[in-house]
Amino acid sequence: MIAGTAPPIPHEPIRESLRIAGEKIARDRFIEVRHPYTGHLVGTVPKAGVEDVKDALRIARSFRSKLTRHDRYTILMKAGSIITTRRDQLARLITLESGLCLKDSQYEVGRASDVLLFAANLALVDESQVFSCDLTSHGKSRKIYTMREPLLGAITAITPFNHPLNQVIHKLAPAVATNNRVVLKPSEKTPLSAFALADILYEAGLPPEMLSVLTGDPSEIADEMLTSADVDLITFTGGVSIGKYIAAKAVYKRQVLEMGGNDPIIVLEDADIEEAATLAASGSYKNSGQRCTAVKRILVQDSVADRFVELLVDKTRAVRYGDPFDPAMDMGTVIDEPSARRFETVVNEAVADGARLLIGNVRRGALYSPTVLDGVTPNMTVVRCETFGPVSPVIRFKTVDEAISISNGTAYGLSSSLCTNRIDLITRFIQELQVGSVNVREVPGYRLEMTPFGGIKDSGLGYKEGVLEAMKSFCNTKTYSLPW
Repeated sequence: MIAGTAPPIPHEPIRESLRIAGEKIARDRFIEVRHPYTGHLVGTVPKAGVEDVKDALRIARSFRSKLTRHDRYTILMKAGSIITTRRDQLARLITLESGLCLKDSQYEVGRASDVLLFAANLALVDESQVFSCDLTSHGKSRKIYTMREPLLGAITAITPFNHPLNQVIHKLAPAVATNNRVVLKPSEKTPLSAFALADILYEAGLPPEMLSVLTGDPSEIADEMLTSADVDLITFTGGVSIGKYIAAKAVYKRQVLEMGGNDPIIVLEDADIEEAATLAASGSYKNSGQRCTAVKRILVQDSVADRFVELLVDKTRAVRYGDPFDPAMDMGTVIDEPSARRFETVVNEAVADGARLLIGNVRRGALYSPTVLDGVTPNMTVVRCETFGPVSPVIRFKTVDEAISISNGTAYGLSSSLCTNRIDLITRFIQELQVGSVNVREVPGYRLEMTPFGGIKDSGLGYKEGVLEAMKSFCNTKTYSLPW
């Protein structure tokens, strides 16, 4: 959907949002979206080409928004209100295209409303600064002022399949709040929520020129979205290999790259073991384990490991998984069958290398069961790399030094969880863990939609997401001085 078009519907359940610039697109220029649980066709979206990308970026760069702060506040608040009233419809759409259970989809819609609320209120905040110039003996009686302006060119936003609504809204809401123009490419696996959100923003009053949504084959259109002279900034969430490709290809453009994680929960011997096991299970299985901040490694001190593992298995056994449209389910499918097969493979590999399978590793199509492994060692693929699914690998350690070393021993550095009540150890872990955030007695993924979020090492370049930080990244700061 290029800005300014009024596209017709090819398939339910999304509204009329999918025509590209009025063209009649051949059948082979569509991408099918299928429900991961049944394989049934959910909808089709256009497969954009390079010329479509050029058109969308040209429109975005040439448009200058006249929206006031109050205008932007009103649009974002109205969009949030619309999302709230359509919560069930949007949740069903997310479940249709992603296979996530309704509980997770409904939670995601609620988070999306929070993003819009925070962005709307921050749109009203003027963060200009004033500096007096007579601060030293050689100063002058002048003042220097700062102001933030939207970027001259367009923002390219690229989002992944997990959290198909919330990942997108974390790009779009800060852009609207700062008067920027975006060309969005959602994952071709879960594009429908992005089109639904675009419709909502247009309905709320957003000028169409400020947002275009393009779906297509990344190998065909990505380079133009990265290298075009019409682009000033690229914001990306996704895998490491793609993120590093973007970093190399885009070169002299601002880049905000969030590239996944291998987040540990670290359980020390003084921890509340019941609480720690609850956090480990929730952090491992929510969203079918498909979150960059999901619990992907469980580090437990030897002295409490047996009891912890027993509780973790009990909590894993209690997780209901299956048809994602069944409201009783706690977990639906993963994104597709190849992903489920990969989880099965790395778990089998770990067992072959000496780990013990305590529960799970059952697959049917894209449905993969919650799984617990004990006796995992740091060199096993299941914990050395990011396993983006509902797997709980337990690594036992003896000393605090060993726990820190294991935690820091992967290429990733996004987030972490720490279960202890000792303030001395809390202080030490916060100082020594090589991550973007540390959550004490909470899952690694805990945050507010407004707070800074991002990682280091292979998880990112240190630039943060979250509404507040994104708004800063999406602006140019201009300074000017006046003789009074």
